[in-house]
Amino acid sequence: MRAICLSLALALAPLSGTAQELATLVADELRVEGDDVLVAAGSVEVLYGETRLEAAGIVYDQSTDRISVTGPITLEEGDQILVLADQAELDADLADGILRSARLVLDRQLQLAATQIARVEGRYTQLSNTVASSCEICAANPTPTWEIRARRVIHDEQERLLYFDNATFRLLGVPVAYFPRLRLPDPTLSRSSGFLIPRLRTTSRLGTGFKIPYFQTLGSHADVTLSPYLSGSTSTLETTYRQTFPNGALRFDAAITRDDLLPDETRHYVFARGAFDLPRGFQLEFDVEQVSDESYLIDYGYADTDRLETGVRIFRARAKDLFNASIVSFDTLRGAEGAISDRLPSYYGTVDYQRATPFAQGEVVLDVNAATLSRSSTIDGAGRDVSRLGMGLSYRRDWITRTGIAGEAEAGIAGALYTIHNDSRFGSEAARLTPYASVDLRLPLQRSSAGGVRELIEPMVQLAWSDVTGDAVPNEDSILAEFDEGNLMALSRFPGDDRIETGARANVGVRFTRTSPEGWTLGAVAGRVFRTTSENDLDGGASDSTGGFTRGSGLGGKSSDWLAAAQVRLGERIAFTGRTLFDDELELTKNEARLGYLGERLALETAYVFLDGEPAENRPRDTHELTLEGEWRLSRHWIGKFDTRYDFDVDRAQRSGLGLEYRSECISVDMSLSRRFTQTDIVDPATEFGITVALAGFGDSRVDETFRKRCDG
Repeated sequence: MRAICLSLALALAPLSGTAQELATLVADELRVEGDDVLVAAGSVEVLYGETRLEAAGIVYDQSTDRISVTGPITLEEGDQILVLADQAELDADLADGILRSARLVLDRQLQLAATQIARVEGRYTQLSNTVASSCEICAANPTPTWEIRARRVIHDEQERLLYFDNATFRLLGVPVAYFPRLRLPDPTLSRSSGFLIPRLRTTSRLGTGFKIPYFQTLGSHADVTLSPYLSGSTSTLETTYRQTFPNGALRFDAAITRDDLLPDETRHYVFARGAFDLPRGFQLEFDVEQVSDESYLIDYGYADTDRLETGVRIFRARAKDLFNASIVSFDTLRGAEGAISDRLPSYYGTVDYQRATPFAQGEVVLDVNAATLSRSSTIDGAGRDVSRLGMGLSYRRDWITRTGIAGEAEAGIAGALYTIHNDSRFGSEAARLTPYASVDLRLPLQRSSAGGVRELIEPMVQLAWSDVTGDAVPNEDSILAEFDEGNLMALSRFPGDDRIETGARANVGVRFTRTSPEGWTLGAVAGRVFRTTSENDLDGGASDSTGGFTRGSGLGGKSSDWLAAAQVRLGERIAFTGRTLFDDELELTKNEARLGYLGERLALETAYVFLDGEPAENRPRDTHELTLEGEWRLSRHWIGKFDTRYDFDVDRAQRSGLGLEYRSECISVDMSLSRRFTQTDIVDPATEFGITVALAGFGDSRVDETFRKRCDG
């Protein structure tokens, strides 16, 4: 019969302090020998704080305040530290002592086997003649993929660091590196100063080089990573700085380079972004994007962007009001735009405030807005600068009739004052007034089947009217108009305020939704816009080639193109979205689709887009592209990766890539090969090869358990 002692305060409590923590001891046999010796035998278990000790037998000598333990011994501290040993001598609180023929297991990942383990002050664990590895070792294959052999290892439980003396790193049993001193984070530490895993990068333009990152913590809320990148053609220093604050966070990514591509120049880039909470519910966001030359980002693989935006935004959204203010500056990296960069907007600033006030079973909405845009050029027309101050007032309410028809009505008026410089086609000052009204009607019809399937069909119609009176104004914020399911029932499909849809029109559509208890859903929308006139607010009376709806938008004429869109989701595995615009002759204006599949072995994402050529939208030829990205788990440890972007219009790939990754419970090796085929005046085709090796068990690098090796037999 098992003997239980629940309050061995004198036997297993710390000697210091006035209040002693009680220990719990469970054993098959418990006896006292003489006056000072307590003996527990047979399936002994001791619980003391977060420490749990299991052993075959324990002898406690009160005169020496020491515990002798016979194994097999299991000593656990919380969920992160596990010690296995054959024999141990410990003090009463289990904080200090020596364990022989022992193994230390950290966070169920990293194992350190030693001839002897000494515990010191409850904080340090010293291991002698140690072998460390996170690899599974089988009887048929006793050699781990990698291991570190060291004369001594010290584990600092408080700092969560491992210190190795005279360490040899072995790969498949072969010594490949020696370190007189080595410091590594244990598996529970996500941030620790030191060198990170190097990366090999080979490109056709820069040759073969290595990136050797060094990570430095700057307190608990900031860190910096410095990554020298060296090859025969470049000397580059990359850096990333991160910092969190009680009210936000910021991040800087930058690099500085001297290379053979532009030997007489120092190349660089700086990207920065941040977000902060301000008093009274306001939020601040900023982005900084600067680069020394047009091809730097692509040459070094930092980004594919071809236009840079630097700006700041302050906003607040509450139940009844919305405030948004931003200012953005632009810079182009497109070679074709380099010669006219001074004619592109230098900066664009906006301020918008909206407030809704309940009134007469509805609400009155006040909108005050302003915008300003400037260009560096002073050429007439091409160097146009514009400022706008606008105000609007509207009333809207919604209702549901007894027959189930849901309605919403809105009426209002908006006005704007413009100041215009460097464009003789317009006056220096202009004013516009826009009255408008709309009524939306929907009839939701729902059906449920006995199997739990629910279907909803919703015919929709919006009757809208608006007009513009006043002076001609340039179009700066409504050049590209999109037609999709999100604005089918919108008063105006122009994205900004410089252009307004005018005349009487009817937006007609139907929405269908089907949900199944098996986990799949279907949503579809179809519709069209009908107008009483084909004229729109093209230019307010002045000639401006960027005004109005283009054919490529699908919105031109008295009747728009037909819009059809669908979304299908089959549980968590398959997701599909598609959208198309076509005319009465079924000629496509736009067709885009995206498909994602997530299976046990295959993950796939593909996107297809076709856009009819439209010179007015700076698209002189058709856009016809397919992108494909995927991962295929070839076996337990191997993963194949692939991606491509193919241009059907020119019948060639723009880029393609292949990758192969090996993962186990203790190591991952990622190899990639990519080719960019496009060529411009500033960018040449390039091939890149990269390899990255990461060891599990150090730092926060836990590997999916499905990659763990299995020992058969």
